[in-house]
Amino acid sequence: MKILLIEDEKEMARLVASLIAHSGFKIDVVTTIADAFLAIREGAYDLLLLDRRLPDGDGASILKTARQLHPGIRVIMLTALDALSDKISGLNAGADDYLTKPFQGEELIARIRACFRRPGGEIRPPIVVGALSYDLQTDDVTVDGSIIHLSRRELMLLRTLVQRVSRVTSRESLLMEIYGSEDDVRDTALETIVSRLRRRMSELGAGVEIHTVRGRGYLLSEKGL
Repeated sequence: MKILLIEDEKEMARLVASLIAHSGFKIDVVTTIADAFLAIREGAYDLLLLDRRLPDGDGASILKTARQLHPGIRVIMLTALDALSDKISGLNAGADDYLTKPFQGEELIARIRACFRRPGGEIRPPIVVGALSYDLQTDDVTVDGSIIHLSRRELMLLRTLVQRVSRVTSRESLLMEIYGSEDDVRDTALETIVSRLRRRMSELGAGVEIHTVRGRGYLLSEKGL
């Protein structure tokens, strides 16, 4: 399960992100509504952890777009706004849960797990391109029905590309997905992983191609298209 945290308080974001990562979830962090819009358009998230007081407005303003792009996404608001009217407006805006600051880490993780257990979320079918199938729920990858094994970074690259089949994914987005905020990433690191994944897909007869779009990024498509 992948979570997007939208929180502008650096120390709070660091603590929450660390807690969530150590609980076994994948986590990305952004600090503004503008960056949140970009993130939910570029990636597939299962849950949003959303502060309301953000530098560029009320975090609740992204919920309509988030629901349109990802109908089954869960949303938990994390905010210091603790008045009953604030809670009601947040829930009416589309949040599934509302947790006021300060809170205990154990309670947050419990609420996240409870949110994922609730029925009604969208179950996304595997993405199929050529002979390749990618299950976003389990990260299982198959070619002609046989499970294949990839390195962690190859898997992260493929996961990002298959969610935008025949559309360009920028180098910056891919580097963030694969390496996060690591500072010592070499300029050629992404090209190396793309090359390895291309070779694996060809060897396995996956029926897909990874194209380089000069000056922009990469896209994955069915072979021959």
